[in-house]
Amino acid sequence: MKATELHRDIQKYFKANASKAMVKKYEKYFTEGFDSYGITSEKFDEKVKAVLNDKLVNMKLVLSTGRLLVKSGKYEETNFAICLLKEFSEQFDYKTFEQVEKWFDIGIVNWAHTDIFCGHLMSEFFEKGIISLKDLSDWRSAKNTYQRRAVPVAMLSLLKTHKNYKSLFSFIDPLMMDSEKKVQQGLGWFLREAWKIKRKDGVINTSIFGSKPILIRFELTNCMLMKRK
Repeated sequence: MKATELHRDIQKYFKANASKAMVKKYEKYFTEGFDSYGITSEKFDEKVKAVLNDKLVNMKLVLSTGRLLVKSGKYEETNFAICLLKEFSEQFDYKTFEQVEKWFDIGIVNWAHTDIFCGHLMSEFFEKGIISLKDLSDWRSAKNTYQRRAVPVAMLSLLKTHKNYKSLFSFIDPLMMDSEKKVQQGLGWFLREAWKIKRKDGVINTSIFGSKPILIRFELTNCMLMKRK
């Protein structure tokens, strides 16, 4: 099976199960735009399982098809590429990482895909020791807002394994003055989760408030208030 054939099959399925009502229901959550078929989670999962059950489908094919899916711009297609590849995580290596990081150049253009990408794929790369923070260095200055957001979101998986949080904070420091709201929200999420784990150690304190963007300062203020309760 060729990647173009699998891609057409997936598109055909999505078009047959499209719902304008579903699109309308979720488009309000995407200020950046929401190009969607409107597929229910049940129908989506059904197709993922069907593709995985095909003996002709392997990781090489999934990676090739994934590029076509992500490039399409359709919400479900990018999501499908991520969810499908996750099932081959045991075969991940550094070349896999090099291929999927290019997806930011061709089609990851909203917060949901970024967060799913990090939760499903980046966590696996970190957990298996395939990548380190060094591999995300250039992401901090990427043109794609969502690739910059991906830095702190991907690092959420490191909070459970790293004891030295100060090194993690130093790594995200170049992003702290990023003016993009979606990046700030990603940083705020990371800082909030870090606080939950390390608040007793005093790792996060008012000294890092400084002139940081308002959303980050809001998250940090909430952390301080939590400590007083």
